Amino acid sequence: MNVLNKKEIEEKLNTITGWEFKNGEIGKEFELKDFKSALQFVNSVGAEAEEMDHHPDIFIHSWNKVKITVSTHSAGGVTENDFKLAKKIEEILK
Repeated sequence: MNVLNKKEIEEKLNTITGWEFKNGEIGKEFELKDFKSALQFVNSVGAEAEEMDHHPDIFIHSWNKVKITVSTHSAGGVTENDFKLAKKIEEILK
């Protein structure tokens, strides 16, 4: 899978609200209503990631916040696959 250049990444970021490109990965912080909702969200993200065999870094903090970052480690940067997963993550909250 090909690593996207900065221009391609910026164009794709326009298609998903709130995601940013930083330190060679795309990421977003989500604020849920409570701890239980944060855990349910993380489990749903995990199920999507397993199905895609593409695993994000997930950090739960402040009892209701979840930070997710994604990059394709095997490719050495951000790829189309990262944006596919980000869009699936966004769908979970709809």
